[in-house]
Amino acid sequence: MANKLNIKNSLFVSVKMIRYNLRIIFANKFIWFLMAAFAFFMFVSIITVYNGGNLSEGSIYYILFFPGILLIFYPSVFGIQNDDDSRMLEILFGIPNYRYKVWLVRLIMIYILVYVITLLFAVLASVLLSKINVFEMTYQLMYPVIFLGSMAFMFSTIIKNGNGTAVAMILIGVALLMLSDAVERTQWNIFLNPFEIPRNLNEIIWQGIITKNRIFLAISMVVFILYGLFNLQKREKFV
Repeated sequence: MANKLNIKNSLFVSVKMIRYNLRIIFANKFIWFLMAAFAFFMFVSIITVYNGGNLSEGSIYYILFFPGILLIFYPSVFGIQNDDDSRMLEILFGIPNYRYKVWLVRLIMIYILVYVITLLFAVLASVLLSKINVFEMTYQLMYPVIFLGSMAFMFSTIIKNGNGTAVAMILIGVALLMLSDAVERTQWNIFLNPFEIPRNLNEIIWQGIITKNRIFLAISMVVFILYGLFNLQKREKFV
């Protein structure tokens, strides 16, 4: 009986903690980014269908990509500032192993939520546009989305201002888009579309490029997150 009570109390505390952290992370503004992501998805889908575009897996990947960026943008860019605005930083820095017990958990929560919402968008795309493997599509989309989200988190710990981080990420995004043509067929292309094989390229070679690209993005995510968490140990720079 005592064990059941302890389990029930632990679950209750965990749910309360998750809800509390989500309120801080999204600060009641995430709904606007969610609405913008959905509006963009519907607008591009309608335009594509109206123009009789080729609704292949490759084109649906691009349709879902920008909504994914919108979903990850706000919590990763403004998360630190939200803590500061809610006067939570001083409290959080008093917790032992701050980087592991607080923001690492928050990042996982953010990525899971973005994955679930993107999966729902993929389901809509499969129903309304063209039949796709929604789990494979969402899995592949998470690589560049989490890569950019982790990069934004890292820069937020350096700049320590949401608006400044947003400007920096927009400039970086523009620069990456400008460079995308030069690295289109290489593993270094952040925006590589695994469902769209370039012309005159062997399929086996293409699969190798995709695998190396995903490894590159995964390693970069880890480096960005660890560097951001390391920056959060420097209490004097935040409080």
